[in-house]
Amino acid sequence: MNVKKEQLKLYAVTDRSWLGDETLYEQVERALKGGATMVQLREKELDEIAFEQEAMEIRNLCHRYHVPFIVNDNVELAKKIGADGVHIGQSDMELMEARKLLGADKIIGVTAKTIEQAKVAEAGGADYLGSGAVFGSSTKLDAKPMDHALLQEICESVHIPVVAIGGITAENVIKLQGRGIAGVAVVSGIFACPDIEGGTRKLRRLVDQILNESGLPREKGRKI
Repeated sequence: MNVKKEQLKLYAVTDRSWLGDETLYEQVERALKGGATMVQLREKELDEIAFEQEAMEIRNLCHRYHVPFIVNDNVELAKKIGADGVHIGQSDMELMEARKLLGADKIIGVTAKTIEQAKVAEAGGADYLGSGAVFGSSTKLDAKPMDHALLQEICESVHIPVVAIGGITAENVIKLQGRGIAGVAVVSGIFACPDIEGGTRKLRRLVDQILNESGLPREKGRKI
């Protein structure tokens, strides 16, 4: 497995919807200062050249904080810029093809909404799973909330870490306690916060609490 469980605690997934006067780089750095343990770049609006430039800049930023940087869906770009890995959905590139392109040492996460999908992904060599939407989703309006009992069954059906995703905020994350997750992936619960660093720090404390751990947000320069 190419990812450590502690790297999946608070997994920030980018979204340009709340940029305002800031750049995405600035917002990601606020999330890193607040204790985000992994960053996934999800980009649907930029052209290929701008996306590549942005990805390289945020990759370098994440590496300064010793936090893994992964790209959503775009396996070719992840390989080109030397990202730490990629997250792929059920309708994206086949897992085995992604592994062949990226190599054995890169992180590959796979979306799994059923026990069957989870087992297939684990057997195919996925490093972790993303399951949800546990509270619906503000970014995917057609996403139906996942029963938390099913989330727990998915966690118990595999030996690789499972990250919960979908509508997670500081107000509801505690409801995931005891379900067996390794962490949470958060979009608006981080990037829609007026104070991204403070909001991330609060979420990190709560995630540490539900995982029965007392770790503090990682300081800049501290290795994993």
